[in-house]
Amino acid sequence: MISSYVRNSMHHDGLSVFGQLVRSGVKADHYTLPPVFKACGGINDVGVGVVLHGMVVKLGFERYVVVGSAVLDFYSKCGELSSAKMVFDGLSWKDLVSWNSMISGLAKSGLYLEASDIFREMIGSKVKMDEMTVPTLLSVCGKLGDVTKGKEVHGQVLKNAGLCDDIAIGNSLIDLYSKCGCLCDAEKIFSSMRNINLVTWTTMISCYGVHGKGVEALGLFEKMRDFGFKPNSVTFTAILASCSHSGLIDQGKKIFESIRSSYGFEPSVEHYACLVDLLSRFGCFQEALDLINTMKQVPSASLWGALLAGSLVHKNIEIGEMAARRLFEMEPDNASNYIALCSIYDSRGMWNDASRVRLKMRRLRLGKTPGCSWITIEGKLHTFYQGDFTFSFGQMTREMLKGIIRTLPLVHSEIYIDNQLELSLCG
Repeated sequence: MISSYVRNSMHHDGLSVFGQLVRSGVKADHYTLPPVFKACGGINDVGVGVVLHGMVVKLGFERYVVVGSAVLDFYSKCGELSSAKMVFDGLSWKDLVSWNSMISGLAKSGLYLEASDIFREMIGSKVKMDEMTVPTLLSVCGKLGDVTKGKEVHGQVLKNAGLCDDIAIGNSLIDLYSKCGCLCDAEKIFSSMRNINLVTWTTMISCYGVHGKGVEALGLFEKMRDFGFKPNSVTFTAILASCSHSGLIDQGKKIFESIRSSYGFEPSVEHYACLVDLLSRFGCFQEALDLINTMKQVPSASLWGALLAGSLVHKNIEIGEMAARRLFEMEPDNASNYIALCSIYDSRGMWNDASRVRLKMRRLRLGKTPGCSWITIEGKLHTFYQGDFTFSFGQMTREMLKGIIRTLPLVHSEIYIDNQLELSLCG
């Protein structure tokens, strides 16, 4: 009964039945606990899950792989990664489910390098990846921009007939190549897929959008509808973002209006934010404000952020200050909002106002997050930050840059690069 409820995502009902089981005096066994842990993970109930973990230890079920994997999966889904790693390391034998849970948990928490390391351990343990491993791993490669590792995984997929026709893997490959700037490869994957779903169409539309191919995105959107696929909220977000990146104002407004008129549901906050971003990019601030005033929902930070970004492009102080004030209330610890307002003031020569905002940042102890880059050298991923000289190849990089600069001709004595600028470029 518990398993039936959990399989149908009725997690509270499953936990209620488990409570009845405990109160009746019947002892739970290693078949009972895994679906209960899944229910706790489904509703993010860490408290109950920790109590259940204590029960596992007390009953001596830790040696059962299925129970250990369930505990690990619960901690991973709830973001308790230190506990998940402790359980993972304590497993006497790790099955594929255990490896997948650990990799997925790290990836969802943004710990992409750690997830990649666990995958290397998995391969070293002679465990073969499956249809659950591949999408997560491709997502990690996409986040890291590691197209080489992504192509290696793609190669492994092509060798496995059971993985080649998996829709989720195909969608993940399109997303990987899109994030790594390989638009042609993404198009090849899309064209070669024998089975596609709405996610496939949406992913490819988004791919065109981020590469500035708004016209192609619109064409694919129309083709998708011709094939009988009905766009959902995520699809509309993708096509509206594509219009925004390509400056297709009329098309964007038409699609936005069709959400309500043709499909019968209210545009979401994300849809409003996309259209506000589109209008703001081209200086249509009054139209953007009128749109915000028609919203039934409370405007989100992303919406005001789009307005602030447009104000920065057009150096609009009035709109920029209004958007920044809203953002300061909603995101008081987000330094990028203060920096954007400072940039607007600087662009208009309003040095006193810019200094006032910077002083406020110092009082709030806000700092700009340093830029981060990474590069793969001989199979090893190296990460370095702006101004960080601890990078193992940093000295070699600086010497190489100095050599390049010395070979550059000076034009009318207007190009002068001193040692400090060289170092800042390296940083």
